[in-house]
Amino acid sequence: MKWIVAAGRTMISAVLLLSISSFAAVVDRDYTLVSPPQPVDTPHKVEVVEVFSYACPHCAALAPVIEPWARKLPSNVVYKRIPVSFGRSQWTVLARAYYALDAMNEANRLQEKIFTAIHTEHINLFSQDVLFDWIEKQGVNRQKFISAFNSFAVQSEVMRGDQKAMAYGVDSVPMLIVDGKYRTSPSMAGSINAVFPILNDLIQKALKDRKP
Repeated sequence: MKWIVAAGRTMISAVLLLSISSFAAVVDRDYTLVSPPQPVDTPHKVEVVEVFSYACPHCAALAPVIEPWARKLPSNVVYKRIPVSFGRSQWTVLARAYYALDAMNEANRLQEKIFTAIHTEHINLFSQDVLFDWIEKQGVNRQKFISAFNSFAVQSEVMRGDQKAMAYGVDSVPMLIVDGKYRTSPSMAGSINAVFPILNDLIQKALKDRKP
């Protein structure tokens, strides 16, 4: 009897693996093409870019799921984030906060905490004074953060991020761009969890595209 159960489990596992491996994303349903394709910052790796804003509740819902997924990506794939402002002053504050933290190697540690502060704890991180106080409470050097936040380099990164988002054709967030060629999102996929098989397939497409 035990071997029958074990065999059944093996068969179920095989079917699940087959269904996962045989998934093929469909253009204009699961994803759209970036036209024209955009250059990547990492020419020797497939690039997955998440265009997001800390102000976006859908981005907040995606964060706890995409972060573990990104940590398991193979060495020939790199995951990056671009905070977008869409020209909104409050979103610009948060985009500058991201780049300042990134320059201090603190962005990964505080990524989900910022979403929680805004959307669960309802802390007004759109206010610079509140933001600076909150950042200090997280163990980040206040003056170094303020210096980075107000720096020309960070302001330039925000402008560059907005320009890249426009070039990708991003009109809402979160949006995910694979290798500057493919654009998808949880809303396009139908749910947060449904976007990951699409991303995995698009990564495979991008890897094949790169083969001579």
